[in-house]
Amino acid sequence: MEKSTRYGQIQEDLKKKIQQGSYEVGDLLPSENELCAAYHVTRTTARKALQELQNEGYITRQHGKGSIVSERRNTLGLLTVRGFSETVGHEVRNVMISKPSIHDWSRDFSFSPSEKEVVSKCIHFSRLRCVGTTPVMLEESWLAADCVPSFMEQEFVDGSFFKTLSKRYMIEITGSEQEIRAVRADENVGILLHVAAKSPVLYIAVRYTTSLPGYYVYSKLYCNTDKYPIGNVYSSPK
Repeated sequence: MEKSTRYGQIQEDLKKKIQQGSYEVGDLLPSENELCAAYHVTRTTARKALQELQNEGYITRQHGKGSIVSERRNTLGLLTVRGFSETVGHEVRNVMISKPSIHDWSRDFSFSPSEKEVVSKCIHFSRLRCVGTTPVMLEESWLAADCVPSFMEQEFVDGSFFKTLSKRYMIEITGSEQEIRAVRADENVGILLHVAAKSPVLYIAVRYTTSLPGYYVYSKLYCNTDKYPIGNVYSSPK
């Protein structure tokens, strides 16, 4: 949502440039003086815009250097595989099980779509998260089709779903709520996670809030925790 204040407009403009890749991680943003000249605002307004960007995690401000674009690391309270990306690095593989396709909204889910979402079809896809050759997490995701035009016609940015939302659609993940319980793996889940059918697996249903009012991202996660435990470390969503 566009912000009506002058500093908010500058903040949104700079944020879009970061999301679209005009400024990469590690790049310097224009200085306060340069922003004053470019946007015809006071230094106080420029400083406030940069402060808001820092509050959102897009930049860090270093005395004597300026405003540096950061690698965003959200802490959303989601329980997921502990240190999944950071611990195993290049061994992490995402295998697409079902490519994005249009569907009616599922009725078999913990969270109901919003009033804005039910008038739209949804996009569904599923992926298997692996560490090396070991399958760790089966993830299904849903989102409203009308907020992501041409979504199915393009590959994910750097293989990342959330980065695709940010860079292509200016949609940020801002929080989450989840339902967690143990379930018995059905035949399909068992085959994909390499566990016996009816074996207990961890099930997590998640509704991610986004920067687009009334629109969410919904996910179901089935986790094999035999080798990789579940914790509350969550960074760089994929």
